[in-house]
Amino acid sequence: MSWQSALACWFLRRQFRPQTLKPHIDVEKARALTAKRAWSPDVPRGWRLRELDGADGKPLRGEWIERSGEPATGARPTVLYCHGGGYYFCSPRTHRSIVFGLATRANAPVFSLDYRLAPEHRFPAALDDATAAYRHLIAEGTRPESIVIAGDSAGGGLALATLVALRDAGDPLPAGAVLFSPWTDLAATGASVVDNDGADPMFSGPAIAKAAKVYLGDMPATHPYASPFYADLRGLPPLFMMAGSTEVLLDDSRRVAANARAAGVDCELEVWEKMPHVWPIFAPFIPEANRALDRAAAFVGRATSSAANAAQVSKATSIV
Repeated sequence: MSWQSALACWFLRRQFRPQTLKPHIDVEKARALTAKRAWSPDVPRGWRLRELDGADGKPLRGEWIERSGEPATGARPTVLYCHGGGYYFCSPRTHRSIVFGLATRANAPVFSLDYRLAPEHRFPAALDDATAAYRHLIAEGTRPESIVIAGDSAGGGLALATLVALRDAGDPLPAGAVLFSPWTDLAATGASVVDNDGADPMFSGPAIAKAAKVYLGDMPATHPYASPFYADLRGLPPLFMMAGSTEVLLDDSRRVAANARAAGVDCELEVWEKMPHVWPIFAPFIPEANRALDRAAAFVGRATSSAANAAQVSKATSIV
């Protein structure tokens, strides 16, 4: 564990964890806190940031980070990113460090989705926005086999739920998914919710179920589109998951990985020692964040290359 990571854990324990120990979720305070402390990195040289507000009637609302002078849609590979924040706070702006780092390392345009937030827009609003964004990418000419859907925390759970919903609807699936510390069980039944309570520098165990209610309202927490831990994962594309060993959400990754492998899904899970929740967001300041993004970008390359090859073989076979 680097000294930079230790410092990040110290900061989170002092500044963020106390908020999760309170008996009620203060949505406006969480939004104000992250907006105030959001650090926005410079746009990488040779890249451009293009913001879409949905005013043209298209379902894409968020930010493209793309190579200057190159169109995003149709490029290979392409990443659709879903930010974290418990479904009720954060935005593409708060997650630019991850998105920019992933884009430059994978040499891929990334669309960071600005999905609707709870409690103004409860489940399934975020899922509806994510599936609509994916379908819009396809409609604009981006091939499914060139797309990787990614996300962190709630966004990681949303990315996985999007795969399940797309499969159930019969849509062509993307090449794979990258999930950083995904929140996949809103019922908070994982043993790590209790076992890692106190060790996690960011969250208290009881905060997980409280945050889930903000998004779910009266919807059961075991709905597979809200908590993909409860979903049938058969037929999904390869998954690449990362989680920290002391996270209260660690079992949200471990149990999904076990379910995916049992369902025949290619799933890689890396558990990093004592890393805080969604540590890639600290790029470029902590070494482990940079290495995590390197690993994720390598997966994007592998997954899209493999999917493209499979698509070519399928096409040739159908012609014969």
